[in-house]
Amino acid sequence: MFSDSLRRDAAKIGAHLETVLSAGPNLPVIEGMRYAVAGGKRLRGFLVMEGARLHGVPETQAIWPAAAIEAIHAYSLVHDDLPCMDDDDLRRGLPTVHRKWDDGTAVLVGDALQTLGFELTLDPACHPSAEVRADLALSLGRASGRDGMVLGQALDIAAESAEAPLTLDQITELQAGKTGALIVWSAEAGARLAQADLTPLTDYATALGLAFQIADDILDVEGDETTVGKAVGKDADRGKATFVSLLGLEGAKRRAAELVEAACEALSPYGDRAQTLNHAARFVISRDT
Repeated sequence: MFSDSLRRDAAKIGAHLETVLSAGPNLPVIEGMRYAVAGGKRLRGFLVMEGARLHGVPETQAIWPAAAIEAIHAYSLVHDDLPCMDDDDLRRGLPTVHRKWDDGTAVLVGDALQTLGFELTLDPACHPSAEVRADLALSLGRASGRDGMVLGQALDIAAESAEAPLTLDQITELQAGKTGALIVWSAEAGARLAQADLTPLTDYATALGLAFQIADDILDVEGDETTVGKAVGKDADRGKATFVSLLGLEGAKRRAAELVEAACEALSPYGDRAQTLNHAARFVISRDT
């Protein structure tokens, strides 16, 4: 079952990150890194592992970019939770890093996790070819930086002080960077390791990433803070334009379902071998956290 596969891969990725981080000095920043990468569904890392399986890439290689994307994702959450950004007190049901330690430690934890992500993709154990490792690192930089996640976050910050709420097209563009870019990279990583065609997994993940964000917007309306593990209802309190505010709750649910079908259709070249990724797409809009 998909849920079992997700849990198995999450455990393997967590163990790999723990092994890597256990070599660090006993300092608050290292403790904070371990704290930040602990828990979570590790969906992005799972996408790396499953994409690698589709292309016959050994798990001993796939584990490196899978751990890398989880480090990058964790860094983004640590910084996103800071008072100068979203100012959140809870993450995965626990105090955020800046609440457990302090703002300075949280900044350093995020910085260190970001650089760790690139270190992991460039480790010789990731792939024997330096060209393949360089491609992983370059594409990860583009997905996480000014053309991807950071761009999306910058657009999100700018929207808070804009005179008019964002349109549906503008929100879609914003989320394609903020949320979608790392999901796309995760799905593509296995094909990159195999030096195979990226197109089916790119199309799959582009639809999946948008469905994921719509599901997040729905959870902000319908979710329970205890179950979700973070504050809910913040978007409405801020008067922020979301997929739910623009499409309505039922309209957002329909759009998310349409995107999941598009994601699954993109995997048709893989046939039955992509069944687990099809289940992953449906999980994205049925989750409660």
